[in-house]
This record gives sequence, structure tokens and C-alpha cells, in this order.
Amino acid sequence: MRDDPWLERWLPLVAERAQGRPVLELGCGPGHDTATLAAAGHRVIAIDISSAAIAEARVRAPSAEFHCQDFRAPLPASAVGVNVAVASLSLHYFAWQETLALVQQIGDALRPGGVMLCRLNSTEDHNHGASGYPPIDRNYYLVDGQPKRFFDRVSVQHLFARGWNVLEVKHHVVSRYAKPKALWEVILEKAADPAHGAPATRE
Repeated sequence: MRDDPWLERWLPLVAERAQGRPVLELGCGPGHDTATLAAAGHRVIAIDISSAAIAEARVRAPSAEFHCQDFRAPLPASAVGVNVAVASLSLHYFAWQETLALVQQIGDALRPGGVMLCRLNSTEDHNHGASGYPPIDRNYYLVDGQPKRFFDRVSVQHLFARGWNVLEVKHHVVSRYAKPKALWEVILEKAADPAHGAPATRE
């Protein structure tokens, strides 16, 4: 994987909102974002389903607390009541209703006013599966044997329509891999009234 320093520009927001509480990371993979957060002085609770990825992440961020589990399962008790969650390219494996439930679970783990920093596969990400693979559902494909979802602007809006204030949503093409990758970067705040949210304020 090539250098992908997306999280660095959000570190001031993370520091402002964390208020000394741990940062929850869903889908930490080999720990690149975990290491960025730990180097900035944050305690990190990192979750991934892959024990091999967690072994790599432990080397990069030995101070973090790791849990090897499917993050659709109940979150560890230590992860409840945090102020910041990070989910970078980790919410795209699931059926739509499961994805909605997962976003709800993340919201439930955050305190009011907490933030989530999220990146989602774009429907323009043709280098990495957005076309040419067997469809499971709309914008949801079996890519090299693994379900993989891609998001357009409307589906991003629907995903965070309830319980979130969208602080920023932008479409990016990044050099994370050998071929360019298209994705959405979405920064969200848990709404004070979980039944309502607000539309994006910046693009």
C-alpha cells in the first residue's frame, strides 16, 4: 500500500473532540491509521476481523487496544461512550440493511457531539471493483469472491440521513494502491436528537 496520509489533516478535529477518551477504529487493517492516531497521543481501540492484520497493526501501534471480531457484533465495553470513531474503507462488505445497522451501532457508541471520520468506496472506483463483477444488489458486487459495496452521493446521504449532522462530504481520488482509487470522505457529528440529522454543510 502506498502512503495515504488522509487522516493527518483531521488530527486537530480528533484532538478537539476526543477530550481524553479513546478513539474507536473500525476495520484497522494493518494499522496505518492506528499508528497515526497513536503517534498523535491518542489511546486507540481498534477492531478488525483479520488476526493477521491485527498482528501487523500491533507492531505499528503497540500501545493500542485490539479486538479481533466482526464489528457488526456488539462492540467491546471499552468502546462505548467514545467521542471519536474512524471507519476508513471498512463499511462496504455488507448488505444494505446490515450497513445501516452498523452505522447505527457506531452512533450508539458515540457520545452526543462525537464525530465519525469515514471513507467509503465510490461508484467511480472502477479500478477496484465498481464495474465488471457479478452483481449482488445495486452497487454491490462479488469482487474476487468477496462482497463489496460502492456508494454514490445519494446512497451516502441515505446512509447518514438519521442521527447525524454531516460536517463535510467530498469525493477524492487517492494513490493508496498501485492504481488510483475513487472514494468518498465523510465527516459526521452525532446529532443531539438521534431521530434527526442535517444535510451536508460543505462539499
